[in-house]
Amino acid sequence: MRLDDLDYDLPEDRIATAPAEPRDQARLMVVRADKGTIEDCHVSDLPGLLEGSDVIVRNASRVLPARLEAHRVESGGRVSGLYLHQREDGHWVAMLRSNGRLRPGVVLQLENDGPTLELVEREDANWVLRPDVDGPAESVLARHGLTPLPPYILRARGEQAVTDEQDREWYQTIYARETGSVAAPTAGLHFTPGLEARLRELGLSFLEVVLHVGAGTFQPVTAPTLAEHRMHSESFFVDHRTISEIMAPDRPGRIVAVGTTTARVLESFPAEVPSGDWAGSTSLMISPPWEWKHVDVLMTNFHLPRSTLLALVAARIGVDLMHEAYARAVESGYRFYSYGDAMLLL
Repeated sequence: MRLDDLDYDLPEDRIATAPAEPRDQARLMVVRADKGTIEDCHVSDLPGLLEGSDVIVRNASRVLPARLEAHRVESGGRVSGLYLHQREDGHWVAMLRSNGRLRPGVVLQLENDGPTLELVEREDANWVLRPDVDGPAESVLARHGLTPLPPYILRARGEQAVTDEQDREWYQTIYARETGSVAAPTAGLHFTPGLEARLRELGLSFLEVVLHVGAGTFQPVTAPTLAEHRMHSESFFVDHRTISEIMAPDRPGRIVAVGTTTARVLESFPAEVPSGDWAGSTSLMISPPWEWKHVDVLMTNFHLPRSTLLALVAARIGVDLMHEAYARAVESGYRFYSYGDAMLLL
């Protein structure tokens, strides 16, 4: 598949800078691939679009306040970045951006009188940092980190005033429980307690997987074809009860995957039910043509052009219908990306 097949034009004013309020009032484009039809609804209409026997599977990963704002101790120069993970030796791994050249030995201090981080070495395109405090990075980030909003939201906001406290609430699903993501599983941001209660009253059940979303999720593909793109890897966990229910041969209802991260976990399932909980990592790329094994319905947001996420959508409904849906979304004022509206791909 060529990258040109995943391109489209998006005016900047279509990029959502805050979620809909209430969350389930976001618009929902319903695409029926078997009929080639497109309908305009709202997320609150989900109870009338799904069936009582359906099983909703969602990603329960919780977002870290992983965005770093710091300054060089010796010069005061600004440095920003994104925390990625903590190594066994306690060192942090992060993406960093600075106007000046970074080198080993440079010491950064996190804003709000935070701890210092010494640059140790490069690790691929990232930096290894030695913090001057012991303990889990999550504790430090809870006090000194910021919500890791994608750069396109920050750019689209311009001078719009939004506090980090607001973003910490907005950029988290109501069912998030396992901390580890540096980007939100955004399709789940549309759920409210009231919507979930209505779906349960109709008989729908909910299952959860955990995939910690990494920074590579939203990176555009730069190779000329998807086959030449190096897919990022993300870690996951699925408990034995969940994987047994999803893979049961006599399961009566459809599997409704909330988000592309959930879909990647489900489509990475082994051929047979494991004897216990199942954990690992996946670098699965889903693109046309794809034979879907476990996902029957997909709920997802509108994605960046030339991205693997858009390729996954094309694998669900076909390239032509995907382009038709996105053109209609742009023309009719749908809100795009992480805080934007959603699609239900039936």
